[in-house]
Amino acid sequence: MRMATHILAFVAAAVSTIAGADETAVPLSLGDAIERARQASGRLAQLRSLETAAQAGERAARAGRLPQVDVGVSYTRSSDVPELTILVPGAGPRTVFPNIPDSYRARAGLSLPLYTGGRVGAAIAAAESQRTAAGNDLLSGEADLVLEVSAAYWSLVTSRESARVLTEAVASFEAHLGDARNRQDQGMAARNEVLAVQVERDRAELSRLQSASAAEVAHANLLRLLDLPRTARIDPVEPLAAPFTPAPELDALATAALERRAELASLRARARASEAAVKVARSASLPQAGLSAGYDYARPNTRVLPLVAEWKGTWSVAFSVGWTVFDGGRTSAAAAEAEARAEAVRKQLQDLEGKVRLEVTTRALELATAQAAVVVAERNLEAARENLRVSHDRYQEGVIASSELLDAETVLLRAGLDRTAAVTQVQLARASLDRATGGP
Repeated sequence: MRMATHILAFVAAAVSTIAGADETAVPLSLGDAIERARQASGRLAQLRSLETAAQAGERAARAGRLPQVDVGVSYTRSSDVPELTILVPGAGPRTVFPNIPDSYRARAGLSLPLYTGGRVGAAIAAAESQRTAAGNDLLSGEADLVLEVSAAYWSLVTSRESARVLTEAVASFEAHLGDARNRQDQGMAARNEVLAVQVERDRAELSRLQSASAAEVAHANLLRLLDLPRTARIDPVEPLAAPFTPAPELDALATAALERRAELASLRARARASEAAVKVARSASLPQAGLSAGYDYARPNTRVLPLVAEWKGTWSVAFSVGWTVFDGGRTSAAAAEAEARAEAVRKQLQDLEGKVRLEVTTRALELATAQAAVVVAERNLEAARENLRVSHDRYQEGVIASSELLDAETVLLRAGLDRTAAVTQVQLARASLDRATGGP
């Protein structure tokens, strides 16, 4: 028994060392914790970058409707060639093809799509939908983070509250143990009564150490989520209370969830993007028309004969129409692939809507059950306290045995832990219901 006591003392010292000194206290409400996590989350930073990329993709798609202007300059050095000279009657010899080894060219061109079979418009619609989906992915990530931080926050509060309840229980068992030893010394109690109290005291101490360890783990997790230094000590300021929430109307909650859940909005946007991709694929089978224009300033300008080593400018305007009559089935295959992908997204959306309805129903019932459990736990705790008071008085009067007082103390300990767990479950159930419905 003494060895067990020494082991518990060693573990307690180890937990105290892990808790450490030189810690900076950080009082923190749940709202502050969530806001800090939003700023520190690498996952949200990734989703913001993806949203920025989607916005850039939308701008690129819209640019497909604008004219494209290109400019360029070039210099070419050619080998010497024999000049072509002809004799023109009455005019003397004339060099038709002179040897001009150095060629210079500057060109400015413009091209504008006039008709693309709906390809540009569909590409813009797809890019808009992808940008909307990326924005909703960010909202969904924020909702997941809120739930994760809430769970970590209440886990820390629960572990510390459980450790406090167990500390009080250990003190009560210590007092009982001292009294039992005094009675044994006076010959009024057997050794097994002392051992029974000591075992319960050691069990309570072990549970306290387990709660303290759980609190340190929850604290480390919260430090990670908030990106706080290891020397910081978070002191939650939210009270561990379970305010009553009226039973919600399940149909109304489910309807609200279908409208507000970011995952559904994201999937709907991706469904629209997939449908636009079908139009993009089909546009390849339609005629394509475009307008182009250019201005060349060259020395020599090959469009001006005879060639001379002088700068000459020429321009051109072209209107083109093209239609791929047969491509071996490439376009139809691409359209079929895009249509199949769009159908897959639609089925995925349908499946997710059913899951959201089930999730809302489950979370709402869990909240109602947790609130009922708190009522029972509060009454149980009140009854356990009264039972311990009566048992303690009767024990002091010598009416009951030590074992009955020990049972009353153990019942009070369990009732206190049950009440803490029940209240925490209400907080977690409320946070889970908020996540399921897409908002508080």
